[in-house]
Amino acid sequence: MNREQQVLARIERIRRRKPVVREERITLAHGAGGKATHTLIEAVFLEAFRNPLLAPLDDGALLRVGGERLAFTTDSFVVSPLFFPGGDIGDLAVNGTVNDLAMCGARPAHLSAGFVLEEGFPVADLRRITDSMAAAAAAADVTIVTGDTKVVQRGKADGCFITTAGIGLVEQPVTLSASHARPGDAVIVSGPIGEHGSAIMLARDDFGIEAPIVSDTAPLHAIVAELLAAMPQHVRTLRDATRGGVATVVNEVANASEVAVVLREDDIPVRAEVTGVCELLGLDPLYVACEGRFVTVVDGEHAGRALEVLRSHPLGAEAAIIGTVAAAPAGLVLLRTAFGGTRVVDVLVGDPLPRIC
Repeated sequence: MNREQQVLARIERIRRRKPVVREERITLAHGAGGKATHTLIEAVFLEAFRNPLLAPLDDGALLRVGGERLAFTTDSFVVSPLFFPGGDIGDLAVNGTVNDLAMCGARPAHLSAGFVLEEGFPVADLRRITDSMAAAAAAADVTIVTGDTKVVQRGKADGCFITTAGIGLVEQPVTLSASHARPGDAVIVSGPIGEHGSAIMLARDDFGIEAPIVSDTAPLHAIVAELLAAMPQHVRTLRDATRGGVATVVNEVANASEVAVVLREDDIPVRAEVTGVCELLGLDPLYVACEGRFVTVVDGEHAGRALEVLRSHPLGAEAAIIGTVAAAPAGLVLLRTAFGGTRVVDVLVGDPLPRIC
């Protein structure tokens, strides 16, 4: 065993240890979508609520009601600022839940919406948010059918938090999971990455950087439906690349399927503006959140057809095959760099961009 193999083997042993929350108090890193988030979910929530429907830790739960297959999901949105280039917390809440259902292979149908409002929050801003939610729901052909509202004291909620839940119908004969990837499969991203996180970062005006970047927030159910209709038996995994970005998604696939994911840096689509901002701030676009992009793992023999289907849809015009699945080193993601080297792409550590969704 050479030195590189020894290092990879040691990393793999460490990553297979049972997750333990070592902090005594919750930190912002626990909500960033990376290692701390996964540890918190597995060591606290999964430990307490473990059941066969929850255990896969996919974007939603697949349920059978009578003869129908349903997908059910829930998500909370705490973005700061509430309004940003390309969107706001309202359409983000609708699109985020629609997309989680789409990643289960479902056609979204109905949503709930719960609001936590801070005392003193402007009613005009609330109307702007609800109007945005209504427009996003209409665009996604879903209805908001129930909800809840709570008001907390001034300074306790940062304006407005929204929790949405959604239910959808799984119409194609598919079973999608991060655990279904196989050696020889192809890894595809539906478009340029890192735009949402970059737009939020610039909207905070903390850095004095100006760039024409807008959030990519969008509903993905239509493009996913076209992909599944074209090749239902050849799509293994669907994941939207939100918190933690593409890097987190492919790490989830590698771990759940016990395979290696090998990415090619030159093939990963990133707009020049996003690359420039990330370079200025020392960030890697692979870890920056998207809200209108997804990663799919498909049978390698049908990757060309998958790419053709995705590129025929406006949201997938710049889709790209960014890597392949290999048998080893199991559980790791490797990046073949533009300079001809190889590096490990680990799960996000820390919290470089808090409150991005």
